[in-house]
Amino acid sequence: MALNIISNYAANIAHRYLVQNEGLASGSLAKLSAGTRVLSARDDAASLAIGSRLTSEVQGLKQASVNTVQAVSMLQIADGALAKVADILTRMKTLAVQAGSDQYSSTERAFLNTEYGQLRSEIDRISSDTEFNGNKLLNGSNSVAISSVGTNVEVADGILAITFGKSNTVSTSGETFAVAYDTTTDRFTVTKGAGIQLSTAVAAAPAAGTTTDVYFSDFDLTLEIGSNFVVTTAISASNSFTATASASNTTSYSFKIGTGAVTTEDELSITLSKSTATALGTATASTFGSGDLTTKANADVASAAVGLVITKVQEYRASIGANQNRLEFAQANLATAIENAEASRSSLLDLDMAREISNFSSKQLLVQAGVSMLAQANLLPQNLLRLFQ
Repeated sequence: MALNIISNYAANIAHRYLVQNEGLASGSLAKLSAGTRVLSARDDAASLAIGSRLTSEVQGLKQASVNTVQAVSMLQIADGALAKVADILTRMKTLAVQAGSDQYSSTERAFLNTEYGQLRSEIDRISSDTEFNGNKLLNGSNSVAISSVGTNVEVADGILAITFGKSNTVSTSGETFAVAYDTTTDRFTVTKGAGIQLSTAVAAAPAAGTTTDVYFSDFDLTLEIGSNFVVTTAISASNSFTATASASNTTSYSFKIGTGAVTTEDELSITLSKSTATALGTATASTFGSGDLTTKANADVASAAVGLVITKVQEYRASIGANQNRLEFAQANLATAIENAEASRSSLLDLDMAREISNFSSKQLLVQAGVSMLAQANLLPQNLLRLFQ
């Protein structure tokens, strides 16, 4: 190789390797600081894509696991309330058996009946009061169920043929009206195309045996609410019709226990039954909701009714317990899925600290050596000055 002072080939090579090793050392330092081996897509595009999906999946699974734990807590509250109802029923059974014995007079049975009635009222209170995060658990649904049948109602532009079905749809000569009830605001809405007409608010959800007038000003329509939401009378002259509404004796809750949107795979639906005295009596076809202990005969009837209700309450608790066990197994499965997904994500994105520290030390030594060699290469042209001496 010729000796010259215009180009310093050795210095150029030393500089190139110095820059290269310094970049590698900086990248290694960045990875050590972040704890990940993939800082950007250029490091490993495939691992970044797969790892990012796994990261979001893990976070979703963790939240699903939290959901199952909270769902179990929610069911524990319902079960605890029903356990107290069972204790009350046991006491009521004792009172009924006591009142059924002839050594007690009507006066003493009246005393027993007073406690019996108060205990039944406490069952109603527990059913109405039991809640989790604002959700009532044992008082049944407040939703309005619409049956079939209909009538004609005269409105400003002609005859409106109203038919209530599962779709809650009202139709008339080319136009469609959707009727719905909002349990939060206690208002009815009628939707016609893009327009929505809100009714006046009712005092509460329609209950059996009551009638409420609800007005829709845009349609000049009076809606009278009763107990089964079945149209019973056509009153075309006054632009109104009589209908009845019923509230469900069950409340359904759907818990998200997966990260997808497939209902059968990612959600668990649980139904809790209304547990008021009347509802329990209806569910057991007994007179529990209205019975008393004022006579021996009534006491015997009440004793049998309480026995049936005790069985029904235990049936409700068994259902809750089965769902709790299912949720706990689901939570255990989620824990395993989280572990495996975390392991997969870790193998793709997490940094092997020991290996990277060794790599950084190596690059750091190369940088130091490069600086030293560049200094030596820069001194080589000075040797040519001796030729002038």
